[in-house]
Amino acid sequence: MEEDTDFRIRFSSLCFITDHVGFHGTIKSSPSDFVVIEIDEQGQLVNKASDEPIHKVNKILPGPNNLAKKTNLDPQNLSFEERSNQEVNTLAGCSGDDQNYEPGSEKEDTIEDGTSKGEEENIDVLGSLLDEKTNELLNRFACDVKEKWNSNTELIGPSSEFSLGRILDKNQRAILHSAIRQKFPFLITVGKNSEIVVKPNLEYKELCHLVSEEEAFDFFKYLDAKKENSKFTFKPDINKDHRKAVHHFINKKFGNLVETKSFPEPNYSADNPKVMITVRFREKAHKPRKRFLHGCQERRVIYTAFTLRKENLEMFEAVGFLAIKLGVIPSDFSYAGLKDKKAITYQAMVVRKVTPERLKNIEKEIEKKRMNVFNIRSVDDSLRLGQLKGNHFDIVIRNLKNQINDSANLRERILEAVENVKNKGFVNYYGPQRFGMGRKVHTDQIGLALLKSEMVKAVQLFLTPEELDDPVNRAKKYFLQTEDAKGTLSLMPEFKVRERALLESLHRFGVTEEGCIQAWFSFPHSMRIFYVHAYSSKIWNEAVSYRLATYGSRVVEGDLVCLDEDIDDEHLPSSKVHLVTEEEESANTYAIHQ
Repeated sequence: MEEDTDFRIRFSSLCFITDHVGFHGTIKSSPSDFVVIEIDEQGQLVNKASDEPIHKVNKILPGPNNLAKKTNLDPQNLSFEERSNQEVNTLAGCSGDDQNYEPGSEKEDTIEDGTSKGEEENIDVLGSLLDEKTNELLNRFACDVKEKWNSNTELIGPSSEFSLGRILDKNQRAILHSAIRQKFPFLITVGKNSEIVVKPNLEYKELCHLVSEEEAFDFFKYLDAKKENSKFTFKPDINKDHRKAVHHFINKKFGNLVETKSFPEPNYSADNPKVMITVRFREKAHKPRKRFLHGCQERRVIYTAFTLRKENLEMFEAVGFLAIKLGVIPSDFSYAGLKDKKAITYQAMVVRKVTPERLKNIEKEIEKKRMNVFNIRSVDDSLRLGQLKGNHFDIVIRNLKNQINDSANLRERILEAVENVKNKGFVNYYGPQRFGMGRKVHTDQIGLALLKSEMVKAVQLFLTPEELDDPVNRAKKYFLQTEDAKGTLSLMPEFKVRERALLESLHRFGVTEEGCIQAWFSFPHSMRIFYVHAYSSKIWNEAVSYRLATYGSRVVEGDLVCLDEDIDDEHLPSSKVHLVTEEEESANTYAIHQ
């Protein structure tokens, strides 16, 4: 069946299990010619209406999108502006004489010698619970972490952590965890069987790419203190794209704990368009988790399941659009597998932090994007890749004709091919859905670059244009010629969600190896691993083809066969899997379908 010449060339080297002549035809002439319906783990088609009723709002526990919006600014809350005139030392140049990091804090907490009360208490705690040598080694470890960061040295291996040893008293461990994180917000502490291990806080380093180190230092102190009803405010900022990146980072990393809002400065005007990002703890999210009491359920993350129908729409574009409309990020969505673009597809999805009623409210808006959602209901957890039984396909093949120089009756050729597939089966090779239909770049090439840690090459491949004169390819061509991410962003159409997310990050971090790493992390996890899976799929195709070319459809020594044909492949016990012996190969004991 025809897709295009490039596709036929790319897959012509693969070995197949049948040798019938076959015929020509065209699939996907229109999206309605290719209908894909996911089959869930219970064997049900997901496009069938669910019997479970939609939950009412008053039965849903409070979630991030339903919290009351408090806009009054509390002058007692943390604000970076209030502390901007206070000296904040860095550990980049610390010496043996001065190893204590002493950040500023609220003005009312400052004492005469320049060290805050909270900081002095942390020093006293560490001094009283740790012996002099351990305290000194801890300070030296903190200095080393900052020095390596400032010199762009990678923190890997055993030297990237420091053990305080075993602390048997549980209360002392709790005090030490807090004291270390407050004194050194760029470090984290981990408990291992009464042992406290100190490690670099990589999220701190990541935030330093977006804001000043002083702001990052104070933000992580605020985050660790978990002070009820408190807020933290970053420096005023006129750059909307930069504010967006800060919002995205905080919500992605700490969205279950805090929420962010943007507020204009009190003297906001067209001449002074500065906006401040304020962070506050989500309602009750900072309080310790409690066990079930008197039948009252603890507050938990909301998960809403639904069936998504999309038409002629790429999966990641659909998720990106839904995320914007619901006020969440793409990684809040989970699904069992990717579906074709040029098709009508039905699949199960779960979104975090969104109530069923909130999802219902956007039904009309998303119809304009050729999407529908139904079977909306509350569930207890997200989906994972592979959590499905399979897919049901309805495929229309058009423009049927014989192979070149084949004079046989076309109808007979079609029936012959159908019978061969029914009786002998077929090799389920990965096709253009996995590798893309591009002529210049395929997804497996990007995956290989990622596996080789060639991040700049991966980004360049991702933004390589095809030989088409349309806005998307003109924008990609401009980027490869200029590496001007900002200019490319202005040319890239709004609907290209992935490309725009990448370009926004490249504009922020630069087209360097480190910048391309940061940019790649602007994609949701499922998309980042998609390209690596594509390369794995290419290797699978080649391995299966080699096996068929070498042994044909014979079952040979070393093959694995299933001894019970009635068992579901998904739940096959190891006792039913058999390793074929040389004697069994000679006797043709097993068939290829096993």
